[in-house]
Amino acid sequence: MGKITGFLEFDRQEQKYQLAADRVRHFREFTLPLDEHDLAKQAARCMDCGIPFCHGPTGCPVHNQIPDWNDLVFQSDWEEAIRNLHSTNNFPEFTGRVCPAPCEEACTLNLENQPVAIKTIEQAIADRAWNMGWVKPEPSATQTGKRVAIVGSGAAGMAAAQQLARVGHEVHVFEREPKAGGLLRYGIPDFKMEKRHIDRRVKQMEAEGVQFHYKVNVGVDKPVDELTAEFDAVLFAGGAEEPRNPQLPGQELDGVHYAMPYLVQSNRRVGAEPMPGNGELPIIAASKNVVVIGGGDTASDCVGTAFRQGALSVTQLDIRPRPPEREDKLTVWPYWPTKMRTSSSQAEGAEREFQAATLGLEGDRKGRLTGVLCARVDEKRQPIAGTEFVLPADLVFMAIGFASPLHKGMVADSGVSLDKRGNVLANEEDYRTSHPKIYSAGDMRRGQSLIVWAIREGRQAARSIDEDLMGESVLPR
Repeated sequence: MGKITGFLEFDRQEQKYQLAADRVRHFREFTLPLDEHDLAKQAARCMDCGIPFCHGPTGCPVHNQIPDWNDLVFQSDWEEAIRNLHSTNNFPEFTGRVCPAPCEEACTLNLENQPVAIKTIEQAIADRAWNMGWVKPEPSATQTGKRVAIVGSGAAGMAAAQQLARVGHEVHVFEREPKAGGLLRYGIPDFKMEKRHIDRRVKQMEAEGVQFHYKVNVGVDKPVDELTAEFDAVLFAGGAEEPRNPQLPGQELDGVHYAMPYLVQSNRRVGAEPMPGNGELPIIAASKNVVVIGGGDTASDCVGTAFRQGALSVTQLDIRPRPPEREDKLTVWPYWPTKMRTSSSQAEGAEREFQAATLGLEGDRKGRLTGVLCARVDEKRQPIAGTEFVLPADLVFMAIGFASPLHKGMVADSGVSLDKRGNVLANEEDYRTSHPKIYSAGDMRRGQSLIVWAIREGRQAARSIDEDLMGESVLPR
């Protein structure tokens, strides 16, 4: 490494945030980046640990070569650092913002609770590369004459499209929404990732030959049979959009919503996009008591969005027990641990209730939500008699995860086989489905997961498609 004793000399330092009272007044990103001198010191902390668990299967699914680009940042060779980073990750400015960083949990220095600030450094490399003009289109010098259709323009679809275009295939991306990005654009709030990052990647990909077709709902507007007839290969890269249904009494009350429609509405509003004319009523948290059911990232995004819309209060319900402040390193490391985590959104003033089951939703005679009936649970997550309590609520968002991709439309129209969870059945070796021309990658195949898994699967599916079309491939897995 560039500085063998760096981890002994420098303390861990992360990006700071704008004060909560300031950042809840806008939807922009609010991290305060480190300067180049501090970033070099953080990169110097990467130790010569022998086995870098950070970029192995326990750390980074896209296999970022983290020790290598940490060393390059320490040596101030930023241009080589972005080349190295791009060799494994098409969109490091995305992952540097919204990935939960399992690499840091797997860092050897995390045994002392002081991991290298990997995510901060990754974002800094990507942002510097864009600012310096180093990220440019890389069109293929030759064309193969093969045509590939990709359905879905989220992280998996975009990664696959870019890889396939760069080896000379004619790539067409079909997107149901008016703009590209999928969950990145419509599910993740701007305060976590502004959408200009997606827009400039789309421009880069268009310059590389990728053709985007918006407002095309494959399986509804355009039959799957047309795609398989027109193209040599088709990749299904949609999301896992079917929400888990808690089947709560009172779920039909006015004011009860699944999380994703709320986040999509908010993102459209922030992006100045017109709302679809389907009769959907606006969902706004201003001057309301909000309860969010669920303890994951989507629930946290609802919390932060509600605060920015002017909610009176936000309470988050988590059926799990309050986790320990620190995990037992010797039994968990280098895997992702269960420990107390507080997101930036939760830190903006959310009340958090652990070991709290939602028993039902209460309303008035007009069918409007008035409260959430809850109870404490035991170790088996069963309600404990006599512990019931009611939270006043004007809005409830159900954010307990996603069961599978939507079956109505593309999946049903294609007739591809599904696994026991309802996801499109395809393995991790070749990503082929039961249809000879159709492949699948990302959340539609593996279920809801992280952006790094989506990018990895998109890249690997691209290689599989390239191999099948050409007999060989230079694309990495």
